Amino acid sequence: MIGAGIFSLPQNMAAGPAAPGALMIGWLVTGVGMLALARTFQYLAHNAKDQEGGLHGYARDGFGPFMGFLSAWGYWISATLGNLAYLVLVFSTLGLFFPAFAEGTNWASILGSSVMLWLYTALLLRGVREASGVNVVVTIAKIVPLVIFLVIAVKYFDPAVFTADFWGTKEGLGSTFEQVRAMMLVTVWAFLGIEGASVYARRAKEPAHVGRATVGGFLLVLCLLISVNLLSTGILSRAELAELPDPALAGILDATVGRWGAVLISIGLIISVSGALLAWMLMCAEILSSTGKAGAFPAAWGEEPREGVPRTAILITSGVLQVALFAVHAMGHGYYNIILMSGSMMLVPYLFSAGYAVTLALRDKRAGRSGGVILAVTIVSTIYALWLLFAGGLEYLLMSSIFYAVGVGIHWWTRRKKGLVAFAGWEAAIAITIVVLAGCAIWGLAAGWLTF
Repeated sequence: MIGAGIFSLPQNMAAGPAAPGALMIGWLVTGVGMLALARTFQYLAHNAKDQEGGLHGYARDGFGPFMGFLSAWGYWISATLGNLAYLVLVFSTLGLFFPAFAEGTNWASILGSSVMLWLYTALLLRGVREASGVNVVVTIAKIVPLVIFLVIAVKYFDPAVFTADFWGTKEGLGSTFEQVRAMMLVTVWAFLGIEGASVYARRAKEPAHVGRATVGGFLLVLCLLISVNLLSTGILSRAELAELPDPALAGILDATVGRWGAVLISIGLIISVSGALLAWMLMCAEILSSTGKAGAFPAAWGEEPREGVPRTAILITSGVLQVALFAVHAMGHGYYNIILMSGSMMLVPYLFSAGYAVTLALRDKRAGRSGGVILAVTIVSTIYALWLLFAGGLEYLLMSSIFYAVGVGIHWWTRRKKGLVAFAGWEAAIAITIVVLAGCAIWGLAAGWLTF
């Protein structure tokens, strides 16, 4: 659950902007909400009608085929953007050693990212899923630098820096509420993958231990994220953190212990991301493949001409990533914008899953199969998902609608090809709303009043 995004977390939060006081409140909200979501996904993994269907199955069984499609589509786009963010982050980090790569989105970086992308694609097409022992290397490369960072951060933490502008009033950052709202999409990115980690709990040999393990693991990750974030605000001011290049932890160690600290963080990040990228790309392809087999995406996307290798899904995912690499260069956007967009695309799948869980919990409570605790948890997770949609803001809601509008067309084509009704009843109103919002977003981008 600990993604490489933690290496840039202090800068991402400071850029929100959010002062230390708002950060503490925001992490409290995130802790309660994400824990509720984790428990909700664990509940769904054991009680959903289609326990293997994942986010697509939850939304489909709860709200119909179109909502199921939107959930799977949003999940795939979010995961694909996550891979894009990591490619940019790798070359932004290399830019610390080789200035030609700059911030990870110039032509040199796009060329390097493209080579890396298609090398990994070739490996996936050959059936390579994971290099032997890579998980151990990735984990060590991630954890060791983080532990060293925390030790150094505790030593250099200055309470005077931490409290200098605790609520952001001196900088005029706005109300605490607005600061908390601004950091929410970053927290979604920080916990991206929580849906999968919870589902794996169903496969445990000792189900009785799963609840404690889920809560314990989540709290450990939450404490690590909070520690990295808040300790950083006691070393550099918010304005200084916001100006750091990615990865921010390298800049913080450079300011405290010197160049060797930045090198340590950078090497750890590059090894960590490069080692895990193969699995992340495969995950994206498997989202397309499994949903294609389920009938929500075009059937060709689920074909596996070679056993266990979703060739079409791999090529589609890599092709979209290649186009996205050119797009981020043309638009001048970097890692921060990409992770916010990735987080935004996960909000609809989270909402549908939480909403479906509420209906199941109500059913189980009425049947006497469960008490009120799990119902309360699912309601909290639904409220939290709605809060995230609001907190994401109009800009990212409109930008998300462009991606979803493309999906509307694919859903219509897939259903019509099978001789099925594309949009039944209220689904048509949802589809029209998405297309209208996408039109407004495109107009806003062209006119210049919509930026992200």
